[in-house]
Amino acid sequence: MKYVDEYRDGATARRLAEVIASEAAPGQHYRFMEFCGGHTHAISRYGIEDLLPRNIRMIHGPGCPVCVLPAGRIDMAIELAERPEVTLCVYGDLMRVPGSRRTSLLRAKADGADIRMIYSTLDAIRIAEQETQREVVFFAIGFETTTPPTAMAIRLAQKKQLGNFSIFCNHVLTPPAIQGILEGVDLGDPEQVALDGFVGPAHVSTVIGTRPYEFFAETFRKPVVIAGFEPLDVMQAILMLVRQVNDDRHEVENQYIRAVTRDGNQRAISEVADIFELREQFEWRGLGHLPHSGLRLKAAYAAFDAERRFDMPELTAADNPACECGAILRGVKKPVDCKLFGAVCTPENPMGSCMVSSEGACAAHWTYGRFRDIQQRKAS
Repeated sequence: MKYVDEYRDGATARRLAEVIASEAAPGQHYRFMEFCGGHTHAISRYGIEDLLPRNIRMIHGPGCPVCVLPAGRIDMAIELAERPEVTLCVYGDLMRVPGSRRTSLLRAKADGADIRMIYSTLDAIRIAEQETQREVVFFAIGFETTTPPTAMAIRLAQKKQLGNFSIFCNHVLTPPAIQGILEGVDLGDPEQVALDGFVGPAHVSTVIGTRPYEFFAETFRKPVVIAGFEPLDVMQAILMLVRQVNDDRHEVENQYIRAVTRDGNQRAISEVADIFELREQFEWRGLGHLPHSGLRLKAAYAAFDAERRFDMPELTAADNPACECGAILRGVKKPVDCKLFGAVCTPENPMGSCMVSSEGACAAHWTYGRFRDIQQRKAS
């Protein structure tokens, strides 16, 4: 397939692996965090770690928007959906994310709540148009990639004068999460793993550009390379990071030049800035409350804000104490370090959010990595 096969060529991958191995200094340890669920999935799916020398370690970060949503926000959505007048529209991978007390939106739906799986914001708008007697709420979630479509849904609802449409906003921002991780590293936080560089997110960067990462490179002296999703994209980004570490450089480099620019998508940035504002803080699973890391609707669009409209109290709930999802999202632990992984926690019966979304580290390792583990155990 044109524009895809060339980024999955096995011979090129082997040559790249040989170059990486030759340039990785034997006495140097390289610890790179990928901050994108798509990269985590690609690394597991294509066996990229098997092609790397042992002194290069890939660390899975909090790049899955479903995974980082705390249990309290799921509980809030369930309580909202249980209102008899509400129709809650959600993306499919949110349905099975556990809240507290082993609840989920899927179970709430089974109990009679009007919860509908949709594929786009336009689906929610269409439902609000067709069912004017219902209060239609869109469960808005995601990083900077999915925020512009939510903004456009608000614009469209306002244009159509849909008085029965609102959003439960859970959009979060990538840079504050990266900053939270790096600040933990600088402070010697034992709950945060040491890092030598970042593989920067692809889709997010098509919107915000590469400029926001320059702060991290300059302030924390960590190289950042924005990478595409294909295996050769990721491997080239790893080589670029190795070379920066070897040269003691800390710059922002763009491997994904076919889609990402320094300034990003200015139209999308402008639309989001017009409709949304920063929250003082927002809770992330595994990272706690991060300042200025979440969005909410501005006062001018309060009529479309479900939290204001339904006077929703902020809920905080503890995760399953046996689930290591929080530590996995920080890169401190791997999926196999969790006692629940593959035992009681599987994609069919997820105990934590990292096993639900296809972008989650546990789901990726279950689908691909566990077979690698079996081969390694046989070899040893």
